Amino acid sequence: MSKLMQEVAVSAERRQISLADAFWVWFKIGILSFGGPAGQIALMQRILVDEKGWVSEQRFLHALNYCMLLPGPEATQLAIYIGWLLHRTLGGLMAGILFLLPGVLAMFALSISYAALGNVPLVEALFFGLKAAVLAIVIGAVIRLGQRALANAPRYILAALAFLALFVFDIPFPLVILCAGLFGLLAGRLGWQSFVPAGSGHAAVDESHLHSVTPSRWYALKILAVWLPVWLAPLALMLYWLGPDDVFTQIGLFFSKLALVTFGGAYAVLSYMAQQAVEFHGWLAPGEMLDGLGLAETTPGPLIMVVQFVGFLGGLRESGLDPLLGGLIGGLIASWMTFVPSFLWIFLGAPYIESLRNRPVLNSALAAITAAVVGVILNLALWFGFHVVFDDVERLSVGPVDMALPVFASLDVFALGLVLMALCCQFVLRLGLFSILGISALAGVLLSWISGV
Repeated sequence: MSKLMQEVAVSAERRQISLADAFWVWFKIGILSFGGPAGQIALMQRILVDEKGWVSEQRFLHALNYCMLLPGPEATQLAIYIGWLLHRTLGGLMAGILFLLPGVLAMFALSISYAALGNVPLVEALFFGLKAAVLAIVIGAVIRLGQRALANAPRYILAALAFLALFVFDIPFPLVILCAGLFGLLAGRLGWQSFVPAGSGHAAVDESHLHSVTPSRWYALKILAVWLPVWLAPLALMLYWLGPDDVFTQIGLFFSKLALVTFGGAYAVLSYMAQQAVEFHGWLAPGEMLDGLGLAETTPGPLIMVVQFVGFLGGLRESGLDPLLGGLIGGLIASWMTFVPSFLWIFLGAPYIESLRNRPVLNSALAAITAAVVGVILNLALWFGFHVVFDDVERLSVGPVDMALPVFASLDVFALGLVLMALCCQFVLRLGLFSILGISALAGVLLSWISGV
């Protein structure tokens, strides 16, 4: 009896997740969220599911499936969703802000350095090592996620088809996810057991205590009444006070539109963003967009953070204000218009998605999306890996095939060595995240110093 009471007491203690505890966890996730969506999803899964046990694997994947369907940065939206589950609207705000803030600050620092000095070798060397570590962490995440989400042969096949569709045929990301969902919906209606969701998995917190809201028309109207003005009121004020031709208004208009079409992450809209920012608006020179993407890849936070770099250079060059002040305002406007909608999509849609968790047919569709997401993350990881280990990547286009391939002659043996070292630290020595990142960053600086001597 005493043992049972002790277990009940432990369970009750675990259910109490204070805002202070959540703050430091989200702060840790924010400063370590390198490597684009693959690395960020892997990091959250490792900390929130494996280490903390605050949500189960099934609940985590259920939220991820919804975020994959939304425009905007899916990892940011996943952080907001989990934060909302834990501590309501305040939790979602805290999670989203802490997830984004380190990247915003780092991107401003790098943008200022870029504008003043060009690329800084020491910073490049530091992030060179960090990217190798993140690639190792992403590889581990793909393996763990595949082991948990791909419970049978049909799910493996669906994951493989999703990967091939994206990597080999460059089929649009939303179409792949939509097809997977429709297939799962059909499988559920036909009663196929292959896509019956797995059990809830282990979670140290009683999930009945996670936050939920009964969706209603009144709730939806209330969210829209708050968050649409939060998102668009600054744009309306700029249109009224500055006029439609002012550079700040143009930045706001451009990135508010871009926020609605950024399915599949930064790379999916990079060509359109570059064309408009370079050729139409003239905010950047042609090569500077790639430099900005390189800076965004080396900072924590989503890769779409490159919008801040674009807004920064636009404000710096076109505002007529002090260049630094103009750049800071332009970068803030671009970030605001891009990331505020993520809070709107989650606070508006999460209650409806939570209400669907116990519907077998819809859960079958989400299970199929989960399998496809494994293929999506594998594609992202491979793309990221190519750009870490090789200096040049080219496209092969033959008939329906349109795929990115590394130029093998451009293999960076130092980068490959760092990745292998990070893999050894993770899988052989079983070191923690901070240790792997710290060792890799230091090794990157040392290799840069040695090769430069």
